[in-house]
Amino acid sequence: MSAQDILKKLPSGGFLKIQGEIPASLDGEKRVALIRKGNELFNKGEFKLAEKIFVTTRYSDGLIRVGDRYRKEGQPLKALQAYWLAPAPDKSAALVEQIAQVMKQWLSEENTKTR
Repeated sequence: MSAQDILKKLPSGGFLKIQGEIPASLDGEKRVALIRKGNELFNKGEFKLAEKIFVTTRYSDGLIRVGDRYRKEGQPLKALQAYWLAPAPDKSAALVEQIAQVMKQWLSEENTKTR
């Protein structure tokens, strides 16, 4: 399979679904309360619910911690999504570079198999 064939199989929208803006109905007080609850849940180990709160509130520090956790668990695309939403450009760039190296290695292995 050539590099072009692999690229054709990629989803047209990419791998990540990125959320939109903070909901208009979320005022400052509600946002702070939700962030506190998200931090509490994260510290208790209830990561999925904490992640939902951090995404809803667009809480950068929480999203970065979620991304770090996904990265430790070996889920780079989920980590990249969290870093992108945060935004954490340094962490996103480093992860994109690692993913690119993996893809480059795969393509290189595929080229040696077809020769």
